[in-house]
Amino acid sequence: MFYVFYALAVVFIVVWCVLWILHLTAIFHAKLKLHRKVDPYHGIPYEGVSILKPLKGVDTNLYYNLETFFTLQFPLYEILFCFEESTDPAIALVNSLIEKYPDIEAKIFIGGSTVGVNPKINNMHQGYLAAKYDYVMISDSNLKMKEETLTDMMQLMEDDVGIVHQIPFTADQDGFAAVIEKIYFGTAHARIYLFADFMQVNCHTGMSTLIRKSLLDDVGGIQSFGCYLAEDFFMAKSIMERGWRTRISSLPALQNPGCSSVRSFRERLKRWTKLRSAMVPHTILLEPISESLIIGAFTSWAVCVMFKWDPVVFYLVHVLIWFLLDYTLLSIIQNGSLPFNKFYFVIGWLYREINGPLIFLSAFWDSTIRWRSRTYKVHIGGIAEEISPKIKI
Repeated sequence: MFYVFYALAVVFIVVWCVLWILHLTAIFHAKLKLHRKVDPYHGIPYEGVSILKPLKGVDTNLYYNLETFFTLQFPLYEILFCFEESTDPAIALVNSLIEKYPDIEAKIFIGGSTVGVNPKINNMHQGYLAAKYDYVMISDSNLKMKEETLTDMMQLMEDDVGIVHQIPFTADQDGFAAVIEKIYFGTAHARIYLFADFMQVNCHTGMSTLIRKSLLDDVGGIQSFGCYLAEDFFMAKSIMERGWRTRISSLPALQNPGCSSVRSFRERLKRWTKLRSAMVPHTILLEPISESLIIGAFTSWAVCVMFKWDPVVFYLVHVLIWFLLDYTLLSIIQNGSLPFNKFYFVIGWLYREINGPLIFLSAFWDSTIRWRSRTYKVHIGGIAEEISPKIKI
């Protein structure tokens, strides 16, 4: 029995060391890749970009967020606004922006197409078919853009690059939920995202992504990914399997919904956990032990077994160093002063670290995925099945 404990202790120590390497790599990669100076138009091929904006409903900051797409410092682009229903209140808002910026080419598409179970793909399909440029940018409704973002992304679209995507982050907002979201996207999420990008492993999210349209057309267009809820992962998988690279933009994607709640954020994380578990099932084992509090506890036991070290002291030192590195990573991604003080960071960080494993466990009590008014079941491999039709209101 002693040899079993010894072998298990070795495994935990090795995993612990790997996670520290991952953590440090993410920090150095962020420092190297993020927030570079963008030279306007320098090195950009004179090719246009079609921006797909799937929209549904109006949130607090929608007008301001959409306006930032009309003020991009890029010479040639169009904005294709896609709506599921003609009664969507955001249509009037978009029309007002089109009138305000007549020099920006923008169009509205209503109704979408039923090409799969993914409502985002269905919504964007008509806009995608009408896109006239060789590059398409898919951008979520709650994002605000810096003027130089599209320029930065196109500069990174080198000859062997198929996708340039932004690392998810958040704009500065008020409230405890906003604190938790910024900490999550700037620490736990960013560690994996940056390390995966460094290793050229698929970490792509479709929150804000620039893609060579020909690479999608070669496999039948975006409708080919309508059978997945995580269409972004499978788009990148398809493109990378054909030998193309992905790169991250030096400017993070700034989510700016204007209002959020802790509960809605928890539900969002649960949905992502279920999707990851279906797409890459080995994360069922790997993801929980990557949490600092869990791997710290296991490794504290391991060093006690192997070296007779004090597990309590080891655990406290482990948590402290992890905390400091997370603060460093968040500061790099923020690229400036955080919108909250260090006390709020401590509280928000502890809340995130404690709830991370709990969210992972709660995701398996109910395998169904609820996305707005629809309910889905995702099978191993990522294929989704709608099990509850849309609720008409």
